[in-house]
Formats: sequence, structure tokens, C-alpha cells
Amino acid sequence: MSFPFELPILDKVSGPEDLRKLSDADLDQVAKELRNEVIEVVSQTGGHLGSSLGVVELTVALHAIFKTPLDKLIWDVGHQCYPHKIITGRRKRMMGLRQKDGVSGFTKRSESEYDPFGAAHSSTSISAALGFTMGRELGQTVGDCIAVIGDGSISAGMAYEAMNNAGAENKRLFVILNDNEMSIAPPVGAMSSYLSGLYGNSAFHKLKTLAEEVEVHLPWAMRDGARRARQIVTGMHGQATLFEELGFDYLGPIDGHNMPQLLSVLRAAKARATGPVLIHVCTKKGCGYAPAENSSDKYHGVSKFDIATGLQSKTPANAPSYTSIFGQALTIEAEADPRVVAVTAAMPSGTGVNAMAKVFPKRVFDVGIAEQHGVTFAAGMAASGLKPFCAIYSTFLQRGYDQIVHDVALQNLPVRFAIDRAGLVGADGATHAGAFDVAYLSNLPNFVVMAAADEAELMHMVRTAAEYDTGPISFRYPRGNGLGVELPKRGEVLEIGKGRIIQDGSDIAILSFGAHLSVVQEAAVALKNKGISVTIADARFAKPLDTALIDELVNNHSAILTVEQGSVGGFSSLVLHYLMQSGQLRHGVNIDSMVLPDRFIDQASPAEMYSDAGMSEGHVIDRCTKLLHKGLSIPENHTCLLYTSPSPRDKRQSRMPSSA
Repeated sequence: MSFPFELPILDKVSGPEDLRKLSDADLDQVAKELRNEVIEVVSQTGGHLGSSLGVVELTVALHAIFKTPLDKLIWDVGHQCYPHKIITGRRKRMMGLRQKDGVSGFTKRSESEYDPFGAAHSSTSISAALGFTMGRELGQTVGDCIAVIGDGSISAGMAYEAMNNAGAENKRLFVILNDNEMSIAPPVGAMSSYLSGLYGNSAFHKLKTLAEEVEVHLPWAMRDGARRARQIVTGMHGQATLFEELGFDYLGPIDGHNMPQLLSVLRAAKARATGPVLIHVCTKKGCGYAPAENSSDKYHGVSKFDIATGLQSKTPANAPSYTSIFGQALTIEAEADPRVVAVTAAMPSGTGVNAMAKVFPKRVFDVGIAEQHGVTFAAGMAASGLKPFCAIYSTFLQRGYDQIVHDVALQNLPVRFAIDRAGLVGADGATHAGAFDVAYLSNLPNFVVMAAADEAELMHMVRTAAEYDTGPISFRYPRGNGLGVELPKRGEVLEIGKGRIIQDGSDIAILSFGAHLSVVQEAAVALKNKGISVTIADARFAKPLDTALIDELVNNHSAILTVEQGSVGGFSSLVLHYLMQSGQLRHGVNIDSMVLPDRFIDQASPAEMYSDAGMSEGHVIDRCTKLLHKGLSIPENHTCLLYTSPSPRDKRQSRMPSSA
């Protein structure tokens, strides 16, 4: 591979319509050039490289055969969509990939007409494609519908629900199974074994491929006979694939890096299909770039890197990540109690439970991309007497909400939810933001809801969760590195529902919940320089609330500001609800809240995203200053829901500092 890349044919492609004018040989060359372009882009931006390199040929073939955007090409998850974006008019914008105001790392409807359906979570593509199909059947301007789904994603229950429905409807629909035998973690379960069995026997594969290359050119009326003959010859007499049993015509497996084979099969399927068709395409993550092919994770998610060596330019961490701290703390608790087990949904390294798996491999369970099952599986283990930690990203835990309600909370089972990626996460954008877990868990009876302000607090919360057997309990923590605080050898058991005072002040109290505490502390220093004395409290618990702490802050300060890295309806709402129920709002409380706004925030750096959300250090300073000024300006007899003045502590005079 030589650098810089020369891309003579790709340079002439402004959109898929240009691909349709090229010869098959030129399409093969375009794929080679497109692969180099993807490598060049991601080397400068970072992103999901391995998955995108695996579908280069498939992307070119699909756009060349089908008439997108009239035909709806729907990519599952979207990790693999970079080649698609390059050849659908976004090539010049790709250097802004995953950056503020730049191209999303996933498909996004608002970005291009070639992205008919947005994605970032797995296993949605077949359902969406069937929805488009029924739109076509009912008169909407929709052509063919093609869902591209990976072997990891197709293992999720939603994909089977969709295929079962599609088979019953029996409408023309294409599902491309992109079988790379590797989700982010090695694929687990029976489905992975089944797919490997279809493709694994080399002698069988050669014979079967030859038979299918003949078969796909036959009229569909003759295909059943050919298939039966093939089954007899290959030793699969009388057997149909799972997909055929669900009502799909099954084609494959075929080589996803063989352009002539791809084009032949896709053309035959497009020409002949009358009902749902599944085309089984075998690909290799990282294909064509040796450092990715040789990496254990196939360069799934990479930072900027040197193309010649593959060396990534990761900034050295000043402190360990929250994820690694959780993994260490969980392992400590597992050593202390043999009942501690861990459950994750295809993300053992992403959630940190791989650390425990190295020591106790039989007590860590990767259920695959199956959050619903994972939650109920953990509930069953809790009912048996074990102590399950269900480690799932906040954004993915949303998928198991019914199970959290019905199988965990309703039965008051002590499942421990370790919620990673809480808050705004940066380049993955709105789809991966951990915005809603506090709100959707706090409204459930029996739940204890915690948030770690730093990595030491995270260790305390892991220990607290391990010791808590009364009911379900959760703790959240952000993506990225910690603050570098001193860590204990083992976490302490926290008193349930009790917060802590970080520093005492006299003018305004800031009640922080979770990892925004560091921003609050920085703002407090700036406010002190302005002559404003700040009390800082770490709530620790959203449920149950530390009502004694709230009362103390209200009674001893002119104003209260609550701060959290979560949505409307979370911790701050619970505080206001308490103040209303206790009658304190009627007597006057000068209070405001800082939460994520009621909108989705596009990708940028975490700092930029929090600034966009109005939650930077400067925003905290401004909000505090305005609160204190508000306390001076509102008459004594004035009351309102959120802002009333003066404070209960001093009905006659607000304690606004003279320098403010």
C-alpha cells in the first residue's frame, strides 16, 4: 500500500448514479480506491474503521445494482456506513466526521436523502425496511428496500421478530446478512455457531458456492428443485435454513469481497425476487488494511493513527478511566463474595467486566446484543440468591426498560445496574448520550438510584451495591478518564439516601448529582473570586433523596442551584417535588436547576456538548450570579413555583454579597 493514494475513478464518482455507468471491472477498482479513501479519512478523524473496511465491496455493489435513494438502503447500527457516505455526496465533508457541525458517524435522516433511516443502536434495520416496504405497498414513493445487518445484530430478538413478520407478509424485501463472525466482542450464542457452520467447511463451501452460482441464474420456478438437489449433494438432505423456515428465500453464503460474485447474486435477486430474500454475505472486518486485520478488535473504534504503521495517537491518560475503575472494584467485590456475578450485552471490555472475567470467567456472562434478555437473566439470578451486576451503557439500557419495570422493580429483586457512559459522550453524539436513566429509573418503586462524582465514589457505590440486598440499585458514571483522586483499596458502604457536604459557604448552595461536581468546584473558585461564598454538596442519591441535606441547604442559603448530567424529569425534578410536597415552595425558595435541555445534542467534544447544553463552568457561574440577584429583586410577598424570595432563613433581607 503506497501513500498518498491515487483515486482516479473514485474522483469521478459524485453519487451512486455514476457507479451505475461503470463496468464491473471499474466497480471493482472503485472499491479498492474507496477502501483507501476510508483509511485516509479515519486516520485523520478517528472512528469505526474495521467495520467500514469490511463492507466496501458490498457498499459499491448495492449502490450500483439498486437505484438509491428511491430504493431504501438501511444500514443496521451504522458503524459500517463510512463508504456509503463517501459515495453518496458527502466525500468533501468526511474530514469533519464525528466532529462538531460535521458528518455523523452513523446514518442520519437529516443529513442525506441516502440515509432513509437513522441508526446507532443495533437490530432495527429489518423492522424499518419492512415498514418502508409496507409504505410502498400502500402507495408511497418507495422502491426496493434493503436492510444490511451484521451477524452480531441479527442475534437480537428484535431482528427475529421482524423476520417473522416479514415472512408472514411475504412482500418483496431484501436482507443482507453481513457475516463477519465478529461483533465488537466475539459473537456469542447459538446463532454465531449456526452461521459459522454454514460457512466453515471449506470443501462444502466450494461445492455449495458453485451450485449457488448456477442456481441464482435459474428461474425462480426451477429454484426449489435445484435447491433440493444441492442439499442431497452436500449432505444436507431435507434440511432448510432457519431463514427459509421464517419465510425467506436464502442465498449464500457468498464472498463479500468478491465483486463479480456480489454483482451476480444481487442482480439475480433483484430481477427475480417476489417475496423476502436473505443474502448471506461473508466479510472480514478491517479487510485490506493489515494493522486492522491483525488487531484483536479489528480496529472497531480507533483514534487518529499513522497509516503506514497503524499506530494510534492516543493522548496519555492522567488518570484511569471510570470503566476500568468499575472493573477493578467489581473484581474486588467478586473476590470477597462468590455470589457476585456480572452480565453484559456484547460489551465486556466496553463496560469493564472483562477484568472480572480474567479472574472469574465462569461468573461473567456475555449475553450478546440482547439487553432485554440480559436484564431478565440478571433478575433470575438475583431471585436464585446470586448478586448480579448488570453492566450496560445508559443508552443501551433503555432497550431493557420493560424488563426493568416488570421483571426487576415489580418483584423487588436486587439486581445491581452499573450504568456506563452516563451524560454526554462526545463523537458518538445524541444516539449514545446517557441522558435519561436517572429519570426513567427514579420513577420506579423500590429503586435506589446513585451517581458517582469521581472514581473513588464509584468504588464506594460498587461496594454499596454489592452489600445492598433489599431491592434493585443503580449507579451511573461517565465515559472517559477520572479526576485522578486517591483511591481506596476497597470501596466503603455508603448510607443509603445520604449525601455529603464538599465545602461550606454562606451565600449560595450548589447541590450536585454525579460527575458534574468537578465543573461545580471550578465554578465555585471563580465565584469566590467575585466575593460569593458557595456551599457545595454532593447528593450521591437521587432516590431516596437526602431530604435532611436539602432542608439544611434551603434554610441556610439565599439560593439553591441543582446540577446534574441528565434530562428534565431527573434529580432536579425530584428535589422540586420534595420541596413542593413539604410545603417549602409556598414559603419561598430561591431555586434553579441545571439539566440537559429538552432536545438532542449533536456530536462534538464533551466540553462542546455541555457548553451547547448550557452547562459549562461559565454557565454555572452565570446561573449562580443571576439567582442571587433574583433574590434581591423579588418583593417579599411574591411567590412562584421555581423562584421566590427572600429565603426562608432571612425574610427581611437577601444575603447578596456586597461585591456582586
